[in-house]
Amino acid sequence: MGISKARGDFPTMRKGRGVYLDSACQSLRPDSVIRAMTEYYEEYPGCGGRSVHEMSARVSLETDETREKLASFFGTKDPNCCIFTKNTTESINTVAFGLGLKKGDAVVTTDTEHNSNHVPWLVLAESVGIERRYSVSGADGEFDIESFKSRMDSGVKLVSVHHASNVTGCVLPVKDITEIAHDSGSKVLIDGSQAAPHMKVDLGRIGADFYAVSMHKMLGPAGMGVMYGSQEALEELRPLTFGGGTVGLATYGRADMAPIPERFESGLQNYSGIVGAKAAVEYLEKIGMDNVAAQDRKLMRRMAAGVSGVRGLKIVGPEDPDRRVGAFSFNIDGLGSHDVAMMLDRIDKIMIRSGMHCAHPFYESRGIEGSARASVYLYNDDGDVDRFAKALAKVAETFGNH
Repeated sequence: MGISKARGDFPTMRKGRGVYLDSACQSLRPDSVIRAMTEYYEEYPGCGGRSVHEMSARVSLETDETREKLASFFGTKDPNCCIFTKNTTESINTVAFGLGLKKGDAVVTTDTEHNSNHVPWLVLAESVGIERRYSVSGADGEFDIESFKSRMDSGVKLVSVHHASNVTGCVLPVKDITEIAHDSGSKVLIDGSQAAPHMKVDLGRIGADFYAVSMHKMLGPAGMGVMYGSQEALEELRPLTFGGGTVGLATYGRADMAPIPERFESGLQNYSGIVGAKAAVEYLEKIGMDNVAAQDRKLMRRMAAGVSGVRGLKIVGPEDPDRRVGAFSFNIDGLGSHDVAMMLDRIDKIMIRSGMHCAHPFYESRGIEGSARASVYLYNDDGDVDRFAKALAKVAETFGNH
């Protein structure tokens, strides 16, 4: 499947609903994902892993096939190491509160994390007494590996970092980070929600103990996430919730936990989301992640060139577009980020995001109130970027502080 034809597979694109540049928040969905989810509700809306009738059997089969597809897509050997969650946030919390961290145990993150990989550690610091450490990034938000190394010692029990920043778009050297952490005896959790949609992720090569993604950022359904864990790491992890589906046998006096992955998937699952996730991964495989990455680089370069003359433009993150994955964060002198976003929407139906992007400490530490963010994906084209650049120039020229 050629990426140039992908645009026609997305209903909102076909209907001309405007220029969607908010994929770092949530991607659009292609016809195949929508059809797969609708087919579940229309043809076999049963419950997997419980009943034995035909519809239930098909749900169970689809569930198994989705795990196999995800394992192959992410370069892992064991499909049972792919756990279904609601999103990356739930996956991170499952690890945070399931590792049994104790007072004095250290957790290392970066200073550019999303709140989902920041707040759980604050809670554990307050409630349990863990020690929170973080590496300090450069002025443009790029990862400083020497700062990271200085935070590592034998007291670190977990390193939890993003693969790519949802603000700056910077990509971290997660393989190197994992090797350094493992040398210190620490486990590694990676928030892959911003990286997995845009690049090939080979978990066998990276070697992390846990890797979390949200399918709503990679063409899949909302409310559907995946937590990968190595077999050894998952065996040591306590589930976040308990109940139906998580036990092999329960009596009045005890409950024997179900095997992995079921012990982490309590209650009725999001079956339409599971089949939608499979369809999303199949679509990305047909496009090819190398092609997705190439399209991403092309559009980011065009965006950088297109906005280079915009008056009062202040870029948040590196100026080099090749150092940003899919996301371009910026401000215009004299205008709030929400004002910029609303004006772009009114002028030419340009849809972007504004605010602190759930990365509050990053902005607060730099004295920035927030930023506007335009983010591209595989269904965007040169015309989308050009319309954005033209509208932004008009906003800056008409309303900016000159």
